Amino acid sequence: MAPTRKRNVSSVKTTEPSAKTGKIDLNSKVERILESRKHANDVFDVLEVLQSEKEKTIISAVNACSKLFSALLEKKELFKGKLPAEDDALSGSYSAEEKYRIFMRHRYNSCVEMLLEHLSHEQHGVKESAMSCLMKFAAAEGQHPLEDLDWTEHYSFPRELILAVVDRLLSKTTDNSLLISRFQEFLEMEDVRYYVMSSIRENVGQVLDKSKGAVMPVYQSNVLTLMSNISVPSQESELNNFMVKQEAKHEDWKAAKLLEHKRAFEKMWLGFLKYKLPNNMYKKILVILHDSILPHMSKPTLMIDFLTAAYEVGGAISLLALNGLFVLIHQHNLDYPDFYKKLYNLLEPSVFHVKYRARFFHLANLFLSSSHLPVYLVAAFAKRLARLALTAPPTALLIVLPFIYNLIRRHPSCRVLIHRPTTGDELLEDPYLMDEGDPAHCCALESSLWEIKTLQKHYHPDVAKAAMSINSPLSEQEEDINEVLEITTYEVMERDLKQSQKKSVPLEFETATQLLQGGGDVLGQHFCLD
Repeated sequence: MAPTRKRNVSSVKTTEPSAKTGKIDLNSKVERILESRKHANDVFDVLEVLQSEKEKTIISAVNACSKLFSALLEKKELFKGKLPAEDDALSGSYSAEEKYRIFMRHRYNSCVEMLLEHLSHEQHGVKESAMSCLMKFAAAEGQHPLEDLDWTEHYSFPRELILAVVDRLLSKTTDNSLLISRFQEFLEMEDVRYYVMSSIRENVGQVLDKSKGAVMPVYQSNVLTLMSNISVPSQESELNNFMVKQEAKHEDWKAAKLLEHKRAFEKMWLGFLKYKLPNNMYKKILVILHDSILPHMSKPTLMIDFLTAAYEVGGAISLLALNGLFVLIHQHNLDYPDFYKKLYNLLEPSVFHVKYRARFFHLANLFLSSSHLPVYLVAAFAKRLARLALTAPPTALLIVLPFIYNLIRRHPSCRVLIHRPTTGDELLEDPYLMDEGDPAHCCALESSLWEIKTLQKHYHPDVAKAAMSINSPLSEQEEDINEVLEITTYEVMERDLKQSQKKSVPLEFETATQLLQGGGDVLGQHFCLD
């Protein structure tokens, strides 16, 4: 029996049932629909409840829809192929069986549309419930396709449904970070991850192309959050967890090949990074670049344009960009001759006060760790840091001084900066050119580290003590600067205050032990509360 056409769901005002009663009623309706086709019109009642305004009621309706349409998909009772209009189906020369399948397929499509709308619901519980239901439908569609698919490329994977889910996750107005973190469990499946990466690339191209270069902070934040949750396996053998089990031609499916995953991952990131980003987003991306992005790309050197552009932003972003360039130079044989020149020009007074100070010196220590660097370059870094030390705070000096000593230990030729043999003509002025941006032409090797000698008179005893180390031959063992990278002014002061005085110092007066002497009635005498 073909179902009769009933009211438009979107135009009906839903009567709000109680949570318990509504759940029982919905379950009974679903059972009736699945037991007999003569109750097919009850599906409208289920969809009406899905439009409720109460969170618990909506979630009950989502669960009912999940049970109903998952069963219909499994029983293959939804129309397959190009869906005709409902009016044409009712008036056309279709059999009762075909009319029923067309009718239910239209209801299924309406349900999917409402669930997609609920991904933007104000209640997070509704969002999660709708997303779980949609992904359950995706798995069912994968096993029982509703469209005549291109079997040479996508096989039976429900690509359009995943694309629609990704489009809702990447909202332009709402921060979906919580929902995206919940979606992460589905990214553990190889085929879902592969098609999500392709969907992100398509979505970003469409949205940001229309923005004509304008920054869209909320949208770009959602994109970054979703992409940051994606990691590609390192071995082909690890691709074994698929949402849609392919019975045949599995070896030809792109989603089952590691190289295709890396290509999709690479295109996704490059497609996103070619657009203008908010400054805070540059930092987030650059911090995870060397660990979470570059290792999963098929051609990591394609990131050179992004890293170069990021360096031009300045400040901490420039330093973090150099970290990515350093990885490309050492691990992927990138030729970038200006690397150390750019690093040298980052040495400004501001590096002692930025949030990323500890990271700066940690990375700078890594960049300058090679013993094969030319002596003029190492001397330039040591001299520039020494000059900047004259105006640096004590916490920074406790990092800078050991840093300079380590540079000299690695490159004994730089010891001339500490002890220069006397000549007939004593230097009347420092030949070092502080304003010269090229370390090869700053004349650092012709100078000396007189700045450290000056710091031996520093007001802070720890700094003066550290500066005194240059008076005696430096040991071969390098100092571990990691112990002082995170030190703060508060910690320095606390350490000084906790140092106990081992000697009693004679005083010319009697030490006070209380604010007012003469008994506890003194305050009462002077500050009567009556």
